[in-house]
Amino acid sequence: MKQPIVHALIMCLLPISVLANEPIKIGLNFPRTGNYKAEGLELMQGSLLAIEHINHNGGVLGRPLQLLSKNSASRAEKAQRNVDEFFRSEAKMIFGGATSEEAIAAGRRARELGLPYFALLSYANEVTGREGHRYIFRESNNDWMSAQVLGEYLSWHMPRQRYHYIISDDTWGLSMEAALRLATASQDRAKHSFTRLNPVNASHAEYKQALIKAQKSQADILVLVLQGQNVMHAMRVVHAMGLNNQVQIIIPNLSRTLIQNLGAQTMTGVIGTQAWTWRVPALENSVKGRAFVKDYTQRYSEYPGSAAASAYSVVYQWADAVQRTHSLDSESIIKALEDHSYQLLKGPQQWRGFDHQNVQDIYAIRVKSRAEIMQDPLKQDYFEIIHRMQGQDAVQSLDDWQQERGEHLTLD
Repeated sequence: MKQPIVHALIMCLLPISVLANEPIKIGLNFPRTGNYKAEGLELMQGSLLAIEHINHNGGVLGRPLQLLSKNSASRAEKAQRNVDEFFRSEAKMIFGGATSEEAIAAGRRARELGLPYFALLSYANEVTGREGHRYIFRESNNDWMSAQVLGEYLSWHMPRQRYHYIISDDTWGLSMEAALRLATASQDRAKHSFTRLNPVNASHAEYKQALIKAQKSQADILVLVLQGQNVMHAMRVVHAMGLNNQVQIIIPNLSRTLIQNLGAQTMTGVIGTQAWTWRVPALENSVKGRAFVKDYTQRYSEYPGSAAASAYSVVYQWADAVQRTHSLDSESIIKALEDHSYQLLKGPQQWRGFDHQNVQDIYAIRVKSRAEIMQDPLKQDYFEIIHRMQGQDAVQSLDDWQQERGEHLTLD
């Protein structure tokens, strides 16, 4: 009689043990192809390292994390379809994106399905501003923050200059242009001229024409509000024309992949912003940040960039919220994140409650010369930090945010 009883007990306990070992799935929307595939690779590498570290330390709620990933190609409609597939695969959280249109579309669909969505490389103010809602969070800085640190640096070191803007004619481009014009007092479009380019299919001739116009404008500062392959195309033409020796080039959101693809000679002296570089943990005395840099560098034989750090941080922050609430329920996790302060790969950060924007220090950076870069053992120490602004000074105020929102003064 004892044997059947023991067998029955084992059968009763089996579902519990299976559940305890069943992985918790999270979904990464990332560009494996298209304009932002280099940044997409960084997102993947940062995500995998975070999951490895978390699982090595016992997982989440005693269960391992499993990464599901799908190529978004930085297209909004494809990112939305991926969200549906993640949902059908029982993912509990979705993150990623390399454009603001993608983040807005995917975040909207995630809300309809009741899943939190974490935007990574999506800088337009609208993501957590006019288009923000309760289910979307943004770890990266927004355009306003980039504009504030650049505006302060330029007003101190390059005052009363004439600007020319070349702008990606999309959500992010227009948002960044508006924020930077305000921060640099260059709103007068007659004096501070501009060209807008189609972000999808602008031709080489159009880039050349736009840059000839910039050269003729007698501007002191050329602002390239472009990203991915578009800014690479523009900088190749800039270098061929010798414009980088005539004016100060500003690329608001700099990345190490630009230097790797274009070379230091093309990019030397370019100024932009980042919320994180591999030098930041030492600057801000972050023990965990230093360990991340060391592990990432050993694993991938390159220094981590801001994309990898952002992905790593989001996985850790979501996992921490699950641990703190002892729940995978989206509503519980959202409440646990709102106004939550923490330190991970840098100094203090906070998920602001009223808009879900991550508040953190932001840096103005300048690309080093080739001679300086070659002194580094990995030949990858690309950026000099030239200015730092505290997060609370860089972000929009509640009043500014509500002005942008119009009638919708709270997240829904």
